[in-house]
Amino acid sequence: MEKDILEILEKDSRLSVEKISVMLGVSEEEVARCIKKMEDDGIICGYTILADWDKAEKEYVAAMIEVKVTPQRDSGYEEIARRIYRFDEVKSVYLMSGAYDFMVLMDGKNIKEISHFISSKLSTLDYVTGTATHFVLKKYKDYGIVMEKEQSEDERMKVSP
Repeated sequence: MEKDILEILEKDSRLSVEKISVMLGVSEEEVARCIKKMEDDGIICGYTILADWDKAEKEYVAAMIEVKVTPQRDSGYEEIARRIYRFDEVKSVYLMSGAYDFMVLMDGKNIKEISHFISSKLSTLDYVTGTATHFVLKKYKDYGIVMEKEQSEDERMKVSP
């Protein structure tokens, strides 16, 4: 049942316990108990929204920063990850396989703000050996949500000979 609840909440975390219980055909108490247990166990880490900041007319730039590091002798990547995710500007940190070690996701008001963070905070860490920054130009789909409505049919005027 945990997996089913997680899948439901991942699509819409605003659903009530009552609606989830109806969807799964179990009691509200069972669903509430299961959600509470998953929160206590750290399986459910938080609840958030997915905003389309372009439509909200907020000055906003998203960046994905590839970070190469030298792993630390006793703590490997763990202490480095902790150091990076403690920055308020950082939204997410992922350990990656491939050409770089971490993918850091962050948002800023503009490119200059993100560049300043990278040059003055991230790149100055002793174990960071290189970064490559990619700016998000447009989001089409984010966390499973299509960011713009798909057009059902061609809206161009029909031209006949």
